[in-house]
Amino acid sequence: MPQMAPLSWLMLFFMFVIIFFLFNIMNYFTFQYPTSFKTKKSTIKKINWKW
Repeated sequence: MPQMAPLSWLMLFFMFVIIFFLFNIMNYFTFQYPTSFKTKKSTIKKINWKW
């Protein structure tokens, strides 16, 4: 495609790569896991050893 020759294919490739990385970084850092404030009760089972 000669009409795109002035753009330089390498610059076009770098532009797409940068956009791809920015998109992935934005998705990675803006995702938040749902926080649950439920406290888990730890149960301790005591076993009485009778020898």
